[in-house]
Amino acid sequence: MAAILDGKACAAAYKANIAAEVQQILARGGRKPHLAAILVGNNGASETYIASKVKTCGEIGFESTLIRFPESVTEAELLETIQKINKQAEVDGLLVQLPLPAHINEHTVTLAIDPEKDVDGFHPGSLGRMMLGLPGFLPATPKGIMMLLEHYGIKTSGMEAVVIGRSHIVGSPMSVLLSRNTEPGNCTVSLCHSKTRNLEAHTRQADLVVAALGKPEFLKADMVKPGAVVIDVGITKISDTSSPKGYKIVGDVAFEEVAQKASWITPVPGGVGAMTIAALMQNTLEASLRRQGLKQA
Repeated sequence: MAAILDGKACAAAYKANIAAEVQQILARGGRKPHLAAILVGNNGASETYIASKVKTCGEIGFESTLIRFPESVTEAELLETIQKINKQAEVDGLLVQLPLPAHINEHTVTLAIDPEKDVDGFHPGSLGRMMLGLPGFLPATPKGIMMLLEHYGIKTSGMEAVVIGRSHIVGSPMSVLLSRNTEPGNCTVSLCHSKTRNLEAHTRQADLVVAALGKPEFLKADMVKPGAVVIDVGITKISDTSSPKGYKIVGDVAFEEVAQKASWITPVPGGVGAMTIAALMQNTLEASLRRQGLKQA
């Protein structure tokens, strides 16, 4: 039976360290880190994510500002607000919660965010710095996964790694981070996707599998090598008549069966999601230190 990579416990440890650093900043005469978030519409999942981020800010001593817009907001209005926040010296990090309504271009919005405040790590400038191994903001979910592996002492050097899913938010940057000359890192990485032939042949050879394709319980036990480390990025509500809520939350991995073969595995919920928020807070802390001149960029 696999050991659990407990994202909640790991995130709590990182958040405690961040909170301690905030107190040090204040003791040195600095100000609290400040995260601004923009939410468009009332998508249920987005509401939940934003609430978690705002709550975490309060727990670790950050300031936070939440700006809400109706789904009918124009792209021009949204961009105008982003430009205003870009100019606010007291705001260290800015994120726009995705997804956005169809009439708003996500790439245009991402490009409008000041790279120095891009704590989600989605701006091309941030991604370019990641590719070159330069200091910068890493995308929050891949960064959170790397933090999780480091916390649990998972030595990835020399591993065969498979990342399933090539999104610019998770899959593609995850493949880059795992291949970098770092620890965790130094993997030989295969980036698999919907056009990959014989996907199972790749996953069965992998020492580390990151499932980030958005298909509930896609990765089965017969697709996994005994002793593999399995990271589940997916989160989907599926019908469950035995639950009082009428649904249950599952990941991209068939947890119960894969856990019988893996050496380590992340649960859903309680795994990668908690680490994504911890990584976002770490990015915001870094942004604040730079902006306050307390740490070199």
